[in-house]
Amino acid sequence: MIKKFLRERFSWIFLFLFLQLLFVFIAFIDTAIPLSSILYIVFLSFIIFIFFVIIRYQKETKFYRSLEEWENSLDLTRSPNAESPFEHIIEDCITNQTEMLKRNSSLNVMSLEKEKDELLSWIHEVKTPLTAMSLMIDRLEDEKIKAQLTHEWLRIHLLLDTQLHQKRIPFIENDLYMEKVNLQSLIVKEIKTLQSWCMQKGIGFDMELEVTEVISDGKWVAFIIRQLLTNAVKYSEASDISIRTYEQNGHTILEVKDFGRGIDPKDLPRIFDKGFTSTAEHQDHAATGMGLYLAKKCAKSLLITIDVQSTLGKETTVTLTFPKRNEFHQIMGV
Repeated sequence: MIKKFLRERFSWIFLFLFLQLLFVFIAFIDTAIPLSSILYIVFLSFIIFIFFVIIRYQKETKFYRSLEEWENSLDLTRSPNAESPFEHIIEDCITNQTEMLKRNSSLNVMSLEKEKDELLSWIHEVKTPLTAMSLMIDRLEDEKIKAQLTHEWLRIHLLLDTQLHQKRIPFIENDLYMEKVNLQSLIVKEIKTLQSWCMQKGIGFDMELEVTEVISDGKWVAFIIRQLLTNAVKYSEASDISIRTYEQNGHTILEVKDFGRGIDPKDLPRIFDKGFTSTAEHQDHAATGMGLYLAKKCAKSLLITIDVQSTLGKETTVTLTFPKRNEFHQIMGV
């Protein structure tokens, strides 16, 4: 702050020094003016000027030091108090800008809330004809056309489901309900949803569940597993997907292993990034890069750890590590 103050007042300091040198120079060339007296006056002026600069430094930098320490927030109650006229100008500008930002922020929040509500309403409205479409597809007699339509119906269903949960995730803390979740029935239900897609690709499931219950939020756990199974089916072909649960150090572990194309080692650190798909199969336009990103965000709120290990061209293993029972007070905020 001292350097900044001296740079800010450089012109004033330079003017003072110039005037003192001018007085000495005039006394030096004009014999009628006693040089010793001028030097004495210059000396006293320097002493007074130094004290003046110190006092002004403390007074003038107080406001600006407060600005530096002020948190980057819209809370004006903690804003620095202005004293000088120039400081009042700055304070007025900050106040006006902050009030404008508050108004704009409020309008943006209202607009986003309205957009979110409209989208959620639209998704729920679309589910009605989608359900009717499913019933109509079930009545078809041509198995080939039925399988194709069922697959496309499933794609729409999964896209709508992902969009719905994406909009709900920012408010997931308000939606959590901890209970005993039956993993077996939950996994079986998700597999049945993907059944037509799996039959089309010749994919089966090998389940080995040593632990069948965990304490968590069933709805969000189902969404996470849905994303993992969807990815496993999407990138597999004519192979089985292994699903197993076991207990390790007091934690319940859910492991989903597929034997598809695998993940490039350079892509592994980025697979949970929003919008990231793949560098190995970048032409895959069906991928949105949102599944694992959303699953990771949900898992974080549920204190579930997601870990991915993969060998390119061979297999991919995704593990969910559920928290211990005594860790749930962190979720509930107790």
